[in-house]
Amino acid sequence: MTEKSRKTAAQLPSRGLPAGAWVDNREELILHVPTPFSFTQNLHYLSRAKDECLYQIENDRLYKAIPIAGQTPVVEIRAEEDAHLHIRFLGDATPTADVRARVAEYVYDWFDLGTNLAPFYDMAQKDALLKGAVDSFYGLRNMGIPDLFEAMSWGILGQQINLTYAYKLKRRLVENFGRPVVCEGKTYWVFPAPKTIAERTVQDLAVLRMTAKKCEYLIGAAQLIVEGKLSKELLWDGGDYQNAEKTLVNIRGIGPWTANYVLMRCLRMPSAFPIDDVGLHNAIKYVQGTDRKPTKAEIVALSRHWTSWESYATFYLWRFLY
Repeated sequence: MTEKSRKTAAQLPSRGLPAGAWVDNREELILHVPTPFSFTQNLHYLSRAKDECLYQIENDRLYKAIPIAGQTPVVEIRAEEDAHLHIRFLGDATPTADVRARVAEYVYDWFDLGTNLAPFYDMAQKDALLKGAVDSFYGLRNMGIPDLFEAMSWGILGQQINLTYAYKLKRRLVENFGRPVVCEGKTYWVFPAPKTIAERTVQDLAVLRMTAKKCEYLIGAAQLIVEGKLSKELLWDGGDYQNAEKTLVNIRGIGPWTANYVLMRCLRMPSAFPIDDVGLHNAIKYVQGTDRKPTKAEIVALSRHWTSWESYATFYLWRFLY
């Protein structure tokens, strides 16, 4: 793959979906999904965290409040034979056409429907580490975090702690500084806006019961976004992964792991590779059936064929553990 094709393998989500990608029936939107796709596999991934607070899953349907242009529609997402996603608006009011379109874009991005997975599957079927993963989780998409501040916050919260405790921290953050939305008798939560956190002090965040350093990092990231010094558009810069990684690691509290996590889950950069991730190491250990984690040099060697698909390779290997 050439350098140019590597940079254009993924596109920064922008206003407007590809022609024919969706249908607007006012109360319900229909997204046409590419193959391979499995709503069941993606729902299994989303249901792995018992302490998740930003969406709800019930009877194979996904419910979420999505803040869009000053409105917060609550939607139900279901699948029809893995060929379409149906997005139904709950409550009495029907959002404006612009908000409906932006909700469609959000879900399209969340499920990573703009990525052609065929080249990844072709490569993975010939890779000793990945073949079992794509067979086991066929149709899984890199379920992302479309909002940059949420993605950065999740990366900061998750530094040097286990996943279970990271979810507890996120719940505390959301329930103390986020916004509840009540719809049809149920409460849904919206992640805190950058402005809300940018105006706080470390003492204000003490309720989260996490380190003062992490509080400082969270506030700092929020301030950069509020001041317009950091955005998805600025990070994207034509899809240059190395420049985006450099920009992020120059931010206080953002190391290579957090930077690559953000580029992987939010910017959808296919070359993003959190190579130092403990979960990745444990997943490789599990697949290989060994009693020790691989060294970094060994991971570099094992991933030599993953070029431009490092993010998806990592995501699929993670699924063996969580």
